Amino acid sequence: MRMLASLAAAALLASASWAQTTIHETEQADFRIETVADGLEFPWSIAFLPDGDMLVSERAGRLRLIEDGVLRGAPIAGLPDIFAARQGGLLGLALHPDFVSNRLVYFAFSEGRMSANHTALARGRLNEAATALEGVETLFRVNFAKARGLHFGGRLLFLGDGTLLLTLGEGGLHPNEAQNLANHLGTIVRLNDDGTVPFDNPFVSVRGAGPEIYSYGHRNVQGIGINPQTGSVWANEHGARGGDEINVIEAGNNYGWPRITWGVDYDGTPISDATHGPGMEQPIWFWDPSIAPSGMAFYQGDGFERWQGDLFVGALAGSMLIRLEIEGDRVISTEELLTDPGERIRDVASGPDGHLYVLTDATDGAVLRLVPVIP
Repeated sequence: MRMLASLAAAALLASASWAQTTIHETEQADFRIETVADGLEFPWSIAFLPDGDMLVSERAGRLRLIEDGVLRGAPIAGLPDIFAARQGGLLGLALHPDFVSNRLVYFAFSEGRMSANHTALARGRLNEAATALEGVETLFRVNFAKARGLHFGGRLLFLGDGTLLLTLGEGGLHPNEAQNLANHLGTIVRLNDDGTVPFDNPFVSVRGAGPEIYSYGHRNVQGIGINPQTGSVWANEHGARGGDEINVIEAGNNYGWPRITWGVDYDGTPISDATHGPGMEQPIWFWDPSIAPSGMAFYQGDGFERWQGDLFVGALAGSMLIRLEIEGDRVISTEELLTDPGERIRDVASGPDGHLYVLTDATDGAVLRLVPVIP
């Protein structure tokens, strides 16, 4: 009943940019857009609570609750000090697989100062009133203090074995560190739920390597999910000017940055003269020119029957939502959605109500819901 009440309340909200009466026609489904909540400052990640309420992170360093379809005014208390500047701030969210019993919320964030900062991971217990995170503890910190506020990564994904993946970036100014296993820049790390290192991580026994590292050679990974068809982990990462990638992530693999790339630097100069290299993985998909991919989700609801199993990727520079039709671990077609009015999309989530949710990346950002229209 609470879920139904939440949906009914949210449906009453409207946005000047997105007319709820407009029907958006696509190749395989028609939908309308509802504004669930607006007035969010650069919302970054969304996590659904078991009762249908939503947690939303704001990059500025606030954790918000959408309760019964209404954005609660006061942020959730208890967060640590957060370095919120440029691309840094409060980033990805994930609930513990046993959240119903332990109420643990995991969050990625940046900490430090402009001259020395890094990505960190923490968790806290959401109290019953959902007003505060209690017992917050930092579980992991990137072991390289970088300058400026660029390329933090920050997406979280729990795997079926209960371990947690955290995506990272190479810091912007340190591309070659993505090939250096001594630090965490340009990697995806895998941790136990308490922050300890799983015994079967690929570099646990490699002298001088970070034992947390799961894969490396990444530029800035900001989307991750599990392909429901194959069980494989997919992740997208930002290229520079072109060369945005989707990769199938496997333990121990090197994804090549910056030694191989399908893009060039922002000023048009080459980053590398190679697109392939020995011991380096190829993306299963790449964009050129860049769309700046962000959050992504495989759709697994029952509202859009013909979208079942498709991958949806938010685009920042591209200002749209992209649907990728999947066959196994291959992309067989793509379709551009939400191109008008064309807002930056920061995150995408498949909701428990069968709808698709997106976050717009703006000072007055919103949580939007795509609702199927049945002909």
